[in-house]
Amino acid sequence: MTTPTPVSAEQIRAERADHAQLRDRDFADKFNITEAQLVAAFSGAGVTRIEANPDVVFPRLEELGEVMALTRNDSCVIEKVGRYSHYQGGVHASLVLTEEIDLRLFPRHFVTAFAVEREGKNGTARSLQFFDAAGDAVHKIHLREASDLAAWDRIVADLALPEQSDTLEVAPRIPPEGAKSDPDKVDVLRAEWAKMTDTHQFLRLCSKLKMNRLGAYRIAGEPLARKLPTDTVTPMLEAVREQEIEVMIFVGNRGCIEIHGGPVRNLREMGPWQNILDPGFDLHLRLDHVAEVWAVNKPTKRGDAVSYEAFDADGTILFQVFGRRTDDNDSRPAWDAIVAALPSLEAETRAEPETV
Repeated sequence: MTTPTPVSAEQIRAERADHAQLRDRDFADKFNITEAQLVAAFSGAGVTRIEANPDVVFPRLEELGEVMALTRNDSCVIEKVGRYSHYQGGVHASLVLTEEIDLRLFPRHFVTAFAVEREGKNGTARSLQFFDAAGDAVHKIHLREASDLAAWDRIVADLALPEQSDTLEVAPRIPPEGAKSDPDKVDVLRAEWAKMTDTHQFLRLCSKLKMNRLGAYRIAGEPLARKLPTDTVTPMLEAVREQEIEVMIFVGNRGCIEIHGGPVRNLREMGPWQNILDPGFDLHLRLDHVAEVWAVNKPTKRGDAVSYEAFDADGTILFQVFGRRTDDNDSRPAWDAIVAALPSLEAETRAEPETV
């Protein structure tokens, strides 16, 4: 992948003024820059470069009170309203774990960060934005009406970097890996998979066998992995809504995974987008980007973990859904039944008449 062509901050600001209605991501794509380069161009004009290390930033976020947490990939966006607290740092992975905001952070991808203030129709919008080495957003935090503005001022002042350049060099994007498997090791894969006691063991198993998630699904076969038609996304979500069960929906990128734990109430399909628009929780999914879907069964000490997982044409995972279990309610049996009732892609293909 090539690095975006350098453009001066003055050029970026001029073009942005002429295309004010475009979202940042769409503007960056249109002018062959990254979103981080767009934001950096306004350093000193509503934008402040700040420390990007989660161990430094995230323990301070509780001071802001109620905010909105946003994580996205190219095809799916998740937004959750709540408070940041219970941050647990780590060299390779960190956590934010509250009832509303549940995050898995991978610190090496938090390379550049900005505090952004913009004037809009509804007053000043404020956000903290974190980007990877390629200039792509890994996580954003948007202030809300109830947020503490005095805490915002303190945090920005404390975390501001000495260097406030309006230009930013970025690295080439890491290309998608695609499915990676080794059919010669399928018997070992199935045997080791069946012995798992925790879902987190799965990626370690894939790594040991020099495979990845999608590659393993493609060769494992039932009952471990079952391929589903791509048009089952909406029926799956509708069943979750109609049965009023609780699920866990995972959406992320290389730097951050954000998780919704709870029900799905309001579905609204608009053009290629399927949207969940619930109080405190929004999700926006490009249905036309879903190229491959799998129902997956992973053994654990607490019973089988059944997931619905969607991938794009490059083999990148877009989202995962699991049944949710809490101290008060176990929605997993109902969720398992929903997934089991979805048709298999192979079954549909075999049912089609042969043509010559």
